[in-house]
Amino acid sequence: MTRSTTVDGDQPTTTTTAESGVLGRMGVAMATHTKMVFGVWLIVLVALGAAAPSVFGSLAGAGWQANGSESVQVRQLAEQHFGGNSSAAVQVVVHSDSQTVDSPRVQQTLREVGAVFAGDARFGAVITPQPGMSISPDGHTGILIAGANASTDDMVKAVDVHKAELTALSGDGIEVYPTGASALWSDFNKANHDAMIQAELFSWPVTLAIMVLAFGSLTAAGLPLLLTLAGLVASAGGLVLLNEITPISVWAMNFAMMFALALGIDYALFVVSRFRDAVKNGGDPRSAVAETMDTAGKAVALSGLTVLVSLSAVLLVPAPAVRTMAVGIMLAVFFVLLATLTLLPAVLGTLGGKVNAGSLPWAKRQQHRSPRFAAWGELLHRHPWPFAIGSLLVLIALSVPVLGLKVAMPSIEVVPTDAPVRQGYELVQGQMGEGAPGMLQIIAPTAEGTETGTTAAATDGIAMVTPPQPAPDGSGYVMLQAMPTVDPSDARMGTILDTLRADLPPGALVGGAPAENLDLQQALNDYFPLIVGIILILGFVLLLVALQAPLIAILGTVVSLLSTAAAFGVAKLVFQDGHGASLLGFTPQGFLDGWGPVFFFAMIFAIAMDYTVFLLATAKEHYERSADPKVAHVDGLAHSGRVIFAAAAVMVAVFFTFALADPLPPKEMGIILGVAVLLDAVLIRLILLPVLLRLTGHAAWWSPAWLRKVLPKISFSH
Repeated sequence: MTRSTTVDGDQPTTTTTAESGVLGRMGVAMATHTKMVFGVWLIVLVALGAAAPSVFGSLAGAGWQANGSESVQVRQLAEQHFGGNSSAAVQVVVHSDSQTVDSPRVQQTLREVGAVFAGDARFGAVITPQPGMSISPDGHTGILIAGANASTDDMVKAVDVHKAELTALSGDGIEVYPTGASALWSDFNKANHDAMIQAELFSWPVTLAIMVLAFGSLTAAGLPLLLTLAGLVASAGGLVLLNEITPISVWAMNFAMMFALALGIDYALFVVSRFRDAVKNGGDPRSAVAETMDTAGKAVALSGLTVLVSLSAVLLVPAPAVRTMAVGIMLAVFFVLLATLTLLPAVLGTLGGKVNAGSLPWAKRQQHRSPRFAAWGELLHRHPWPFAIGSLLVLIALSVPVLGLKVAMPSIEVVPTDAPVRQGYELVQGQMGEGAPGMLQIIAPTAEGTETGTTAAATDGIAMVTPPQPAPDGSGYVMLQAMPTVDPSDARMGTILDTLRADLPPGALVGGAPAENLDLQQALNDYFPLIVGIILILGFVLLLVALQAPLIAILGTVVSLLSTAAAFGVAKLVFQDGHGASLLGFTPQGFLDGWGPVFFFAMIFAIAMDYTVFLLATAKEHYERSADPKVAHVDGLAHSGRVIFAAAAVMVAVFFTFALADPLPPKEMGIILGVAVLLDAVLIRLILLPVLLRLTGHAAWWSPAWLRKVLPKISFSH
């Protein structure tokens, strides 16, 4: 059935709607009421865009902790009863080669440091360097401690404000460096932010070039970037507003920038390619929008839902920074998906055939059904086994190293060598001992103070324990500082912490920055199997609902694990073993950063399922039309292969630009995600999964009658 519609004062246009599905009808509505759609999006972008510029200054800088852990309890007790002398306290290292701490010039510098803290209510009690505790044996290095009188996030912001003023006090042979956990996150967040911005600036022109090559049209190539920009601005503003309710990690925006660019282009590429084909086949713009949204739009909606569901599992981890990184990506995906399903149909309906404006010479010869990928599909159909075995061998070989993967929280080496916190860290280590930058804090009831000190001093791996210091508020607690014999990031630190907690009196609690890192790592390790299980189950359920076929839903879920395992195998070889470290410009830590497995697994699996939905939705569409598994296999590749290849090229380009960053975590992120996408797109989506469709034939699409009755009816044919 057809109907006549008038679009914003334009001439009536005949649009096919009766046979359209929900998304098709919604797409036509967007294309019909373009002024309203543009107006709503303009309001949203202006409102959220007003907050967006402050995103990096507003968001939280800490949150790397396991809520409810023993180390967090110690920090809270230290803040309540010991003037804020907790792991969040700011430590200022003052050193002179020629003068001792008790010299008049160094004492004057210490007073100037104290004056900087005196004017800021976020700092608590100031503790000057104490002999035997925070003064080096040779007397040339002292550590002044400014207590934490605010949350860990506010303490990082306080360091952001004052670290330049503190380092400016250096001079006349005296060096001043702010150190400690708050200073570490301040310096690291800045280095990470700068690296992210540089990578994004580099990736945009590369992305545009790939888009022009893929579309052959300047107009069509620009649409994905405009869509992504809208999603990015909206998500940035949304994060700022959400931060007013609960602290959101600044890392959330870093990841949101990456995913908004990668997935936004993916979705727009799939939709715009289908629309160009529909317009080329003689459809009017509204009919073309309806067909596009009923097919490609449906796949995009299911893909976006899969990404959101996969990332939602990360919210189970009791670590604010990890949770809010997931929130940042989910918010970016939500806005990009919303723009794809509303703004993009309105733009396409307005452009119509003009979507091909600015076409390059070869673009006019392009067909949506790629002859090259059709020929590739035919080749896989004739010779499935060699390709299946070859891709499996490569993936398995790359996956084997993952069995030896080690994880730990980042060491000081993730901070640039010229960062004040690293200079102070290395100075303290050289003057006071290997474990001096990672002092463990022990809080115990006063009655157990002496026993706690004696037991701690006798513990293997503890170099020195300070005498019990009673709480100034008379609360009945004492604090002791225990200096390990090893660097805070040394694997032996975990054994030392476990021994202390096992041997100390029952009322004693052990914390400090190294303990917080270890407790967070333990929480990540504990939750990892649960998160993997939830993601796999939910991924399978979503594929089952989308495809209405249990066998291909199972196969699509299982093969997604192969690219994930292979990516982590490569990560072990590069970041743990150091292969290619000199080429990439970093010093290996001997482990992968601890949050990597949980977070990267969710991200990689989400991306893998993204491509799975694109390929299998297209194959299902052709199977519904032909009832021929060969047509589904070959035409599925012919119609989606170029899009998957171009989308993967964009993602790989985006992710690999982060490999150029100086800080190690963005480098890890770029390499792992880039390798995962490359392996997934080439070896799985364009080889292994099509071969599985070939080998399973009709069984791939079979579904028992009882299951068809239970599942909602979803069709990809138009």
